Amino acid sequence: MLNATNRGKIIAVLSRQSFESREEGNIINTQSRAYRISILALFIAIVFVQSVVPFLGYIPVGPFSIVIIQVTVVIAAVLLGPKDGAWVGFTWGFINWVRAFVWPTSPMAIYVLVNPLVSVLPRLLVGLISGWVLLKMVRNVHDAKVWQLSLAGIVGSVVNTVLVLGFMAGMYYMGWLPLDKLNVQSFMPWLLGIMASNGIPEAIMSGILVPLISKPLLRYVK
Repeated sequence: MLNATNRGKIIAVLSRQSFESREEGNIINTQSRAYRISILALFIAIVFVQSVVPFLGYIPVGPFSIVIIQVTVVIAAVLLGPKDGAWVGFTWGFINWVRAFVWPTSPMAIYVLVNPLVSVLPRLLVGLISGWVLLKMVRNVHDAKVWQLSLAGIVGSVVNTVLVLGFMAGMYYMGWLPLDKLNVQSFMPWLLGIMASNGIPEAIMSGILVPLISKPLLRYVK
């Protein structure tokens, strides 16, 4: 039988060990959060550079541009989750919205991207939806197969293309988009042509680059 003194010592030792374990866990959690915030800040910086440096984020083709930035947003969603992916997408959209006023990426930007429904919301949803789709396919992103990462990339690109052009169509038919200034005679065939010439290459590129880049990086993200 343990006397009262020995029981007190054992309880004190166990309490101290429990406290030290909790403290160690808090330190690890804090370090993990700081690490993820650092990665998030890095992705935001990359998106900023891609948005302002020619040909790093946009390749001008006619009145539009082939977009590359959605690849960065989807990779952020893969590595950090839908919420942080949405923040990276929001950053892209916000910069795009500002650029529409001061430095348009294409002739259409001054008519279309000045509306945040077109410039901001679809880009935010790129990160949110692509990250959500991946989490629906795999419980742990570290176990994601190449085809699943590729599908997340394609979904992110399609979300961007469909929502941007969809909002454009809605604005046009509501009379908010003065495309007559650009001599667009037949809107829907023109819009579908843009979707084919830009949207399909963007989706293919995202489907290739997202797994190619994110798969090696997943080993460095807990």
